[in-house]
Amino acid sequence: MAEEKDVMKDLVEVLHDGHRGFADLAEHIKDPQVKAFFVKESQTRAEYAAELESVALLKNDEAGTAAGAMHRFWGELKGKLGGGDHTLLETAEQGEDAAKEAYQKALKENVISGTIRQILVKQQTHIQQSHDRVKAFRDTKAA
Repeated sequence: MAEEKDVMKDLVEVLHDGHRGFADLAEHIKDPQVKAFFVKESQTRAEYAAELESVALLKNDEAGTAAGAMHRFWGELKGKLGGGDHTLLETAEQGEDAAKEAYQKALKENVISGTIRQILVKQQTHIQQSHDRVKAFRDTKAA
């Protein structure tokens, strides 16, 4: 059985992935509304990671995950190869799927204390809304 700190560490790494992923994709997104959303969402992920690091007493290493690094690499490559906003938004949605799954997994763990569980539920609500917004942006950019 996982310990609370281990569960929180995994979730914080996913949040660091999201922070860097949104920032990286924002550099390539052409639509100013989407770009502004990505910049703001990048900041929100950093704030969420810091909040969890604080309540779970984790050190801030901002490492992220290997899967997240690979995902960002593909997003960066798509941007450099001239992938349009739709392609970049597809990449962002895949990242949001991973974030949603990470929260679902963390909240299934019985080792999560009440206070941390409340924070996770609040953050999960935002993550779901962000996912839906990215998906809506993607749908509007479909060819």
